[in-house]
Amino acid sequence: MSLSFKEVAEIMKIIDSSSCEELVLEAEGMRLVVRRGGSSSVSPPAQLTTAAAATAAAVPQPASTAPKPASPTAAGGAGTHTERAPMVGTFYRRPSPDEAAFVEVGAKVSPGDPLCMIEVMKLYTTITASVAGVVDAILVDDTALVEFDQPLFVIRPA
Repeated sequence: MSLSFKEVAEIMKIIDSSSCEELVLEAEGMRLVVRRGGSSSVSPPAQLTTAAAATAAAVPQPASTAPKPASPTAAGGAGTHTERAPMVGTFYRRPSPDEAAFVEVGAKVSPGDPLCMIEVMKLYTTITASVAGVVDAILVDDTALVEFDQPLFVIRPA
């Protein structure tokens, strides 16, 4: 996958107009990291045009600064299921600011029940429960930036 200068510029405009401090985009062997007030990086084997490469300078990302997702046992313990983020984006517990949260701790869920939404570049993806059970924990604050595979919910199977 390659990004054009126009696509990188659009991503940077969106970050500039939001309160987001960092965006990590990974797709098909490409990693684009955009940080507000910091440096941007593209990890190999990214294939950017020269103009896009000038916008997102190649800088290695220190491994120590990347948040490490918790293991299922650390997140929920034995006998529980951890729902994880399928993408990087902004986590929302409710469908809109004036509505109630999709689920609360103690709520019973079935496979396919909505748990939250993750927003990436104004595209919202509903994350649903993959098992039936009771929500034991909500591991992310509303409107927080989540990483790929980050634990979101702990569900005790029914």
